[in-house]
Amino acid sequence: MGERLQAFLDNDSMFGRIMTRCGIIIAANLMFLLFSMPVVTIGASYTALYHVMLKTLRGDGVINPFKQFWAGFKSNFKQATIYWLVLLALVVFGYADVTICRQAGGIMQYFMYAIYALGMIALTITLHMFPVMAAFRDSILHLMRNALFFAVKKPVRTLVLLFFNVFPLYLTYTDAQMQPLYAFIWCFFGFGALAMLGSYMLLPDFKIYLPEVDESGNFV
Repeated sequence: MGERLQAFLDNDSMFGRIMTRCGIIIAANLMFLLFSMPVVTIGASYTALYHVMLKTLRGDGVINPFKQFWAGFKSNFKQATIYWLVLLALVVFGYADVTICRQAGGIMQYFMYAIYALGMIALTITLHMFPVMAAFRDSILHLMRNALFFAVKKPVRTLVLLFFNVFPLYLTYTDAQMQPLYAFIWCFFGFGALAMLGSYMLLPDFKIYLPEVDESGNFV
């Protein structure tokens, strides 16, 4: 009985692997929240979060989520921050345009739909941009091109990613009664779980263009 219990709790067992993954998700999620507090670093933090998840999925060994998060944060800080600040500026500009069109009325309201369409395209690219940035090294423009490539390559996957990244946030802001529970989920593991889901869905296509790795996820 003792041997069976030990085998069940071993890191190499199915239960041990699941618990290890859960621990990595929780630890990386806490690091993401901590490093996102200045707001301007959210882009770098989100990229680092994907760096941890991709590293976890690519290797069979146990990684240090704190060390890997910091490594991903440092290596992608400049590009991710530039992209994030430009994205924030576009969001503010788009929101102002929508407000103006709504107040103007008439034919100007039709411009709102064009702005919404551009916003959806920007959101789609952004959802792929951070994992692409975590996986590949290139210029921002080339990374955006790659993000669009992966988004268009499998439209159903893109729709799934959009749903799981947008709908939970929509519930969080609209369901006031359940907001304490949603806040707990986001603070504890929510962002990490979404990054793990995105990494799991994107990694099969990423692997084609990535070098081989050892059991710890390091390049060989």
